[in-house]
Amino acid sequence: MTLTDAAQSYIQACRRILEEVDEAERVVSGEYRAPKGELAVTASMVLGRVHVVPVAAAFLKAYPEIVLRLRLSDRIVRLQEEHIDLGIRIGALPDSGIVARRIGAIRTVVCASPEYLASRGMPQTPTELAAHDCISFSGFMQAESWEFSNGGASTPVAIRSRLQIDAAEAVVEAALAGAGTIRLFSYHVASAVKDGKLAVLLEAFEPPPLPVNIVYMGGGLLPLKVRAFLDFAAPRLKVRLAADLG
Repeated sequence: MTLTDAAQSYIQACRRILEEVDEAERVVSGEYRAPKGELAVTASMVLGRVHVVPVAAAFLKAYPEIVLRLRLSDRIVRLQEEHIDLGIRIGALPDSGIVARRIGAIRTVVCASPEYLASRGMPQTPTELAAHDCISFSGFMQAESWEFSNGGASTPVAIRSRLQIDAAEAVVEAALAGAGTIRLFSYHVASAVKDGKLAVLLEAFEPPPLPVNIVYMGGGLLPLKVRAFLDFAAPRLKVRLAADLG
């Protein structure tokens, strides 16, 4: 069954009315006079674990009357439909009612362990990856090719994907074990790179870094708990993400 345009408009109008009533109740309860109540935030799985959780823990210490519900998922969570106050998003944002605050950027990097490179050699150009064992993160990229920057244009390069894994942390572990080269976001590998356990390859051919934003729904009165998280988390996440860029 498909709703008519009129029915869809009616449902949207009802939702707006319910949201306005909810806003009024929060004003009466005093939520706009002090940061308190439940706050829902979403982020991707590893970005959330590495960067958002430490910031969230510090935020809860600073605001003891807030209860934080953190949803970590690698799928795009729809803020309004799933009752999420804020999201941390990677990449270009759709043209919608979402308001965004830029907090940094993330590189897409190719890495391998020193042991693997000692036995197989270090690729100097993306095309040389065809002679290497590659480990692909299923759902993150194609198993047959990886995208690289070539004179400012994005160019697919064929790879030999001998191992495909559907979890980013397991991809990193496979690289640490010497199984091949990997391509992930900079925050996935930052710790291993800093410890010298992985080396970054082909930096001259990396695509431009992807923007990272804290997003929330525009329109209406912004709850104080949302404003408090924005002001607290944005500068701290910006510092952490900048450290990952290397």
